[in-house]
Amino acid sequence: MPAYLLDSGILIRHLRNRPGYHGLVKGLNSAGDVSISAFTRVEVVRGMREHERERTFALLDGFITHPIDRATADRAGELLRAWQSRGVILGGPDAIIAASALQVGAVLITTNARHFPMPELVVLAADEDGQLTPVNR
Repeated sequence: MPAYLLDSGILIRHLRNRPGYHGLVKGLNSAGDVSISAFTRVEVVRGMREHERERTFALLDGFITHPIDRATADRAGELLRAWQSRGVILGGPDAIIAASALQVGAVLITTNARHFPMPELVVLAADEDGQLTPVNR
């Protein structure tokens, strides 16, 4: 069964009832194991509107949240270091999310594929309608 790790943009669009995103999350849940990174949880909670509190935590609590453990932190640091040596500055949160997906062997589902240039990471990009496209590198 495939494993999927959702980025923040997917969850935010789901919570804001963007067309196609409820179906996207439901379809992924039917197709495999769906999880989030601990940092994705941080980002979603940080941006939550007060009237969304109950729905937000109900959605987040429905996924396994992968912790930022020693191995994930080390891998994120290595990604940051390796890409910086190539002149590419990655965002720290994106490196943690990518490292989380790599640690658990999950396909990353994101609305911001350009934030994840790592060739070893399998990425599916979601468009504005919640349709997925493989990212080729």
